[in-house]
Amino acid sequence: MSPLVLVCFALISYAVAAILSYQGRKNEQESLRLAGVISAFGGLFGIIAGISTIVSGFDTADATAAMSHWFSMDMLSALMVVVISVVTMAASVYSINYLEEYYGKGGWKVNVLFNIFAAAMTALVVSANVMVFIIFMEIISLASWLIVISDGSVQSKKAGLQYFIADHAASLLVVVAFMIVASHADSYQFSAIMHNPVTGATASLVFLLALVGFGIKAAGIGLHGWLPKAYPLAPSYCSTLISCVMVKIGIYGILKFAILFLGATQLWWGFLVLIFGAVSSVLGVMYALAEHDIKRLLAYHTIENIGIILIGVGVSMIGIASHHPVLALLGLLGGLYHLLNHAVFKGLLCLGSGSIVFRMHTKEMDDMGGLAKTMPKTAAAFLIGTLAICALPPLNGFVSEWFIYQSLFSMGKVGTVANLLFGPFGMVMLAFTGALACMCFVKVYGICFTGAPKTEQAANTREVGPAMITATTSLAVLCVVLGVCAPWIAPYFSLIASSMLNMAPVTVAHGLTVYPAVADQAILSTPVIAIALALLTLVPAALLYTFRQRRLPRRHQGDPWACGYQYEQRMTVSAASITRPMRNMFGFIYNNRQTSFTERFVLPYLSNGGENPTLDSRKVCRFCIIAVVVVVLFVPLISGVSL
Repeated sequence: MSPLVLVCFALISYAVAAILSYQGRKNEQESLRLAGVISAFGGLFGIIAGISTIVSGFDTADATAAMSHWFSMDMLSALMVVVISVVTMAASVYSINYLEEYYGKGGWKVNVLFNIFAAAMTALVVSANVMVFIIFMEIISLASWLIVISDGSVQSKKAGLQYFIADHAASLLVVVAFMIVASHADSYQFSAIMHNPVTGATASLVFLLALVGFGIKAAGIGLHGWLPKAYPLAPSYCSTLISCVMVKIGIYGILKFAILFLGATQLWWGFLVLIFGAVSSVLGVMYALAEHDIKRLLAYHTIENIGIILIGVGVSMIGIASHHPVLALLGLLGGLYHLLNHAVFKGLLCLGSGSIVFRMHTKEMDDMGGLAKTMPKTAAAFLIGTLAICALPPLNGFVSEWFIYQSLFSMGKVGTVANLLFGPFGMVMLAFTGALACMCFVKVYGICFTGAPKTEQAANTREVGPAMITATTSLAVLCVVLGVCAPWIAPYFSLIASSMLNMAPVTVAHGLTVYPAVADQAILSTPVIAIALALLTLVPAALLYTFRQRRLPRRHQGDPWACGYQYEQRMTVSAASITRPMRNMFGFIYNNRQTSFTERFVLPYLSNGGENPTLDSRKVCRFCIIAVVVVVLFVPLISGVSL
């Protein structure tokens, strides 16, 4: 069966789930549960479609020729379909229990938007035509905006307004970039654009337009202001799609333009993406460290991991421009692997935090504590997610970052003096990011799950429903599989990267090991690491089991040790106290992150102000007219361009 037929089944499933949610709005309990099951089947169809394309080794050119005029499934599209479908399937299962809180409160509206959102993202990544891409890009923007403002609060309206403006400014830049390449190719077909790329200064202009436009959609640092405000306000299973999947559309767009449309011909493009990614990764995790709101903290970690992916993409672009194909493949392999891995472990953390908020009715970590006793299954799954995002072996985050490290090592050994400088620069920034990520999630897990409950609400929590447990546990298992089974999975990412680069696949695995094309540089065996770690835990586990009867009574006697001082409750470790040294040391960074460019310079001109800001229709119409005039004057459409 054609992969596109399976994608059609997925889209039909999402449509049926949306219609069912709407038709059953008077009996939400049954309709929303059934809709969640149908949406999950849509995700399953998408996973099968993407994996079958990757395993069969579909070539981009062959796929474009074989499929229809409007849609095609190449290797990059197949990977994106898998990423979208995995998270959508988990979120759909999760919604079966999660939406119980929304019965009678418009839960059907949220679920309709969720399915439209998932369907539009799936359709966008298999688009083969500029106009189709733009249409679905706008549907994604509108659906996600309506999800953000779905609770109707003043805070959500303000955050939604900022997101609406930022996202449509990004869309404008993307449309201009598309019009330039389409006019040059005299066609809106992606295949024609790839075979007739723009060159010279025009290519650099298109690259910058696409980088900024898709950079806003990917929430790269400096362009991220909308994400920490919009993500925490959306329902948890919907916000998981925003933080784990929608931002990947930005990465997809950058890859599409920089590598497939423009060929990454300029060396400085790669260095720019590398620097942008490195700064995004470090500042993203630094901002996360200062947060007490668990969902805002996770939003900043999305920025961090988008930066890590862009480091790999930047290295790949440098390899292409400097004619080092193996370097290009290693960077792209690491970036694409991390693109999938981030969707999995971040999806786990987003759904896990949603379970906490579902029971606690607060996002403040200082109101939690001791949740591992009352929510043990959620705590176990969340722990795996924290280990994965901290890139600890043998989990999936470690493997993809290992490949990015190896690409940076390789970059430092070839090419110009700039390579010798920026290779170590990338490694240092990536290492600093990893250290801060470990610090951040020690704080998160320690404050939320360990110790004594800090509030009565935390003490009285209970485990969430079976559907929510199933969703988080499945993603936790996938984190382990994508890490431990890397020797069998990494070759497929090499196949995807080589397909995008039009080169023969490079061997990156043999037996139980993976290596960066050349085994002399480094070698890694995650199955062996997993076995070794399992054996090493047997000794401390046996000791704990043997002496548990002696230890447990002593652990509950007296007050905690307070360095010789009399213990007081306010001495309890808090989210703020853990990171206070960092905030004091880097105050110049933290003090300048409160307001974004959009809040400072754009919102005042498009909203009516006041405590409850809304879009001013006249100002928005004026803005849209000016934008259309700019596009028409700047990029005159050639009448001969064919659809």
